Amino acid sequence: MLRVVGLSRALGLALLVPVLVLRVWDPAPLEALRLKIFDLYQTAMPREPLEQQPVVIVDIDEESLVEIGQWPWPRTEVARLIDRLRSSGVAATAFDVVFAEPDRTSPGRYANYLGHLPPDLLDAMRNLPSNDELMALALRRTPVVLGQAGYHRKLGAAGNFERSQVPLAVIGPDPKPYLFRFPALVRNIAMLERSAAGTAIFNLVSGRDGVVRHMPAFIVADDQIRPSLAVELLRIATGGNAVLIKTDAAGMRSFVVAGIEVPTDRNGRLWVHYATPRPQLYVSAKDLLSGAVGPERMAGKLALVGTSAAGLFDIKATPLQDRVPGVEVHAQVLEMILSGQLLLRPNYALGAELSILAVIGLLLIVMVPLIGAVLTLLLGAVVAGGLVAGSWHLFVNEGLLIDVAYPLAGSFSVFVLLIFTNYLREENRRQRVRGAFSQYLSPTLVDQLANDPNRLVLGGEKREMTILFSDVRGFTQISEGLQDSPEELTRLMNRLLTPLTEVIMSNAGTIDKYMGDAIMAFWNAPLSDAAHVDHACWAALAMQQALEDLNRELAAEASAGLADIDQLNIGIGINTGLCVVGNMGSRQRFDYSVLGDVVNLASRLEGQSPIYGADIVLGEATATALDGAGVCTQLDLIRVKGKREPQHIYALLGTSDLVKDPGVRAAMAAVDSMLAAYRARDWPRAEEMLDALGDYHLARLNLRVFVRLYRQRIVEFAAHPPPPDWEGVYVATTK
Repeated sequence: MLRVVGLSRALGLALLVPVLVLRVWDPAPLEALRLKIFDLYQTAMPREPLEQQPVVIVDIDEESLVEIGQWPWPRTEVARLIDRLRSSGVAATAFDVVFAEPDRTSPGRYANYLGHLPPDLLDAMRNLPSNDELMALALRRTPVVLGQAGYHRKLGAAGNFERSQVPLAVIGPDPKPYLFRFPALVRNIAMLERSAAGTAIFNLVSGRDGVVRHMPAFIVADDQIRPSLAVELLRIATGGNAVLIKTDAAGMRSFVVAGIEVPTDRNGRLWVHYATPRPQLYVSAKDLLSGAVGPERMAGKLALVGTSAAGLFDIKATPLQDRVPGVEVHAQVLEMILSGQLLLRPNYALGAELSILAVIGLLLIVMVPLIGAVLTLLLGAVVAGGLVAGSWHLFVNEGLLIDVAYPLAGSFSVFVLLIFTNYLREENRRQRVRGAFSQYLSPTLVDQLANDPNRLVLGGEKREMTILFSDVRGFTQISEGLQDSPEELTRLMNRLLTPLTEVIMSNAGTIDKYMGDAIMAFWNAPLSDAAHVDHACWAALAMQQALEDLNRELAAEASAGLADIDQLNIGIGINTGLCVVGNMGSRQRFDYSVLGDVVNLASRLEGQSPIYGADIVLGEATATALDGAGVCTQLDLIRVKGKREPQHIYALLGTSDLVKDPGVRAAMAAVDSMLAAYRARDWPRAEEMLDALGDYHLARLNLRVFVRLYRQRIVEFAAHPPPPDWEGVYVATTK
């Protein structure tokens, strides 16, 4: 299954599912992110207020408290305020306060504290109407909604008065299970509630961060559905008809009041669409009582009586302001309903957001492995921009709140996972490159290939390369001597091949293959190496040095009776030229290798090394390219088996420092003189120079073998002279 779907896609699906579940769970951080996005919308584009302001706030502000006295005021002052509102022509009034206890300043109650006065005076005071009765008379003359407060726990006896009923009609299932509930109500005294046109809840429910973003249009308290202050004020101001509540299987859908259908969320909440703060909404209570406010300021408006005084603790936070009197939130709701500039978080919002997340996530899961990260990032940017623009359009033009922050964050997490798995897959490819080449290349070159696999051209390319062959001399005799102990032969070859391999790799070489006791290596592939000739020659010299170190160990072991072999010798052939390098083989199996005549000649040169007594034999192109960086001496002009053109071959003696030795210079000069006489058929002169070579010593060239070879040739040529067109070319009969 994973092979069909792909590991990255499977992991993407595995992440997408919990991301979707997390959105359904909706923990507090996700909700906070969503709400902050909606706050940003409102901050960027607040609601446009109506030109004709339909609401006025009668503010019990600090100045009013200074002039009239501390709150609560005597109910006679409240009654006077109600009468002033009636005479000013307001359509209806609602109080964002609750009168939960009888007025202690009423004459009868006050008389109970003044026992030192004459009895007839006390009786007269007790016979006067109470302040609550005077306020009740004012309430009966004016359409007023009294506020009630939902309370978070059960209270004691609520008093001996009937529960107020608000005429409600419901279309659909019972909305009570979806509405906010309060165990109890803090109510006004019975006398006042019986006299008021209506009662309503003024509770504002803040979010976890203390910001008021929505208001319950209805709540359940005292086992009854009760309207909010704004809803009941609208109902009373427009004749007091019943409020219609519409529900569906998801919960509450909307309500109808004053002929206006107002959509809500499933919990009956109104999302408040805030306008910018406007001081003209407020009228100071002291100015209204003193007659300083003309009727034209109040006539026909909905009046809300509340407080901005800090000491009365009705200050709230909104998306637009940190400190707003709670009564203004009710005013904003009224304006929002009357202007039709509603905000709605629809019941289908969660499903829409989950669908967006699922579609984008699946699109990424399908596309990222196909088109790559860059194109997917561009596609994601377009999709993200489209979603943000769409969400903004719905907010501005439709009043809908659709969250795209989480779908974008969730899909981005899927995108990051896909990119990460792609990175792991690429890293795995690099590891495979490392695995394929670590046995043949130096760690530095392997790292370069792993970091830039494009530098490895597969399938074959033509380039100039340097090829090296090495072989153990007399290996057949060695293996025959150890035929009864094959494991000892294996250990011996491993002890030899390991240091030789390390030397080649440390000099930027690539091991092509092992052929029993032989090694084939090459330079300038798979990575370009401008100094490939030098590196191959230094590797050959270092291989001979590593062999000498091993021979010392073997000699010590043999003398101690711990080993049967006390010495090994290797010959090395190096050639340079154009080759084809790449993956060679079949579709089922292939190796990174090199082909060409240059390779064959390098192998032939290694075969000539014991014949000339040279440890390292170089082809003509290699010696020419070395160009003084190393010390070479010419060995012969030969035509190897299978080749038509003759080749000058050379023995590599060492680095350029070697020519500082006068003996080396003299020996090399003697070799050159001997070869010149030999090719000129001056056999006596050649013999003379061969005799002279017996006095010299050259590293990496056994002059005794070299002298014996040419002395034998001269003897043969003296007896059987070469043809007249002979140019000194020797035809090799062995590989």
